[in-house]
Amino acid sequence: MTATSGRRVLLAAPRGYCAGVDRAVIAVEKALEQYGAPVYVRHEIVHNKYVVQTLEKKGAVFVERTEEVPPGNIVMFSAHGVAPVVHQEAERGRLATIDATCPLVTKVHKEAVRFAGEDYDILLIGHEGHEEVIGTSGEAPEHIQLVDGPGDVANVEVRDASKVVWLSQTTLSVDETMETVDALKEKFPQLLSPPSDDICYATQNRQLAVKQMGAQADLVIVVGSRNSSNSKRLVEVAKLAGAAQSYLVDFADEIDEAWLEGVSTVGVTSGASVPEVLVEQVLEWLAPRGFEDVEIVKAAQESITFSLPKELRRDLREEAAALVAERGGSGAAQD
Repeated sequence: MTATSGRRVLLAAPRGYCAGVDRAVIAVEKALEQYGAPVYVRHEIVHNKYVVQTLEKKGAVFVERTEEVPPGNIVMFSAHGVAPVVHQEAERGRLATIDATCPLVTKVHKEAVRFAGEDYDILLIGHEGHEEVIGTSGEAPEHIQLVDGPGDVANVEVRDASKVVWLSQTTLSVDETMETVDALKEKFPQLLSPPSDDICYATQNRQLAVKQMGAQADLVIVVGSRNSSNSKRLVEVAKLAGAAQSYLVDFADEIDEAWLEGVSTVGVTSGASVPEVLVEQVLEWLAPRGFEDVEIVKAAQESITFSLPKELRRDLREEAAALVAERGGSGAAQD
């Protein structure tokens, strides 16, 4: 079947890797190239199954806890950021560290530290248990309380309603976040906003493209992993924009042909931690099923890049060996 069938694909732009993800993935590859395997990574470097599996094959070792890394090794912190206590754990464990935290997440961490220093109550809008939220909360746990959506606002209590500020996880739905902010402002009229928007440019741009696409598509396929907050938000945004169906898939072979019944327009996009090869495989899957005609829906032009972590300019293997020598052998880390 050809494009004359009236079937078409709307392909979102921008989509896929953001600057922070690109930086983090390249950082792991460069570390492996520069220092050799193993390079340990605390949590998934980014929330994408394919990326993690690919890096594991190259010699990256993903761990859940810093204590799992043997002394004298290199550990990298993921793009989602970590709390100060994790840096302390690495120091106690005699580990050399590479911090691949996205600079936009670092910005939120610095805001949290500043507002805590000014004795504000900080209302962090985000999803409980997400690594980014855990890392930001750890900067000032005595000042920060989590607000997990508009429905959580009723539970919020503060010490002084004149000294309250909101911050947010960078990968949220823009619309839902502002709905939460509006509810907080109704409860706390003097609520202060951060100096600039915490939701990252890439998250906003991908959601904007999906809004434009979803209004025209019968079905929207979002390529991304189920633990990716920004990918899951794209599914929600597509439905709110008017798409009758929207699904999240890691790989093209997860698409159900039944989804195509009665469909003439398919929207395709991908989360900010998804390599383009996975999108290309979805397009290749759709083409022989009559969806060969691909139109680009462009919402924004992205040109932002971030420099690699400064630690990659040092000999971290030598540093790690020195840490073990200084602190007494190669045994398990001591508290």
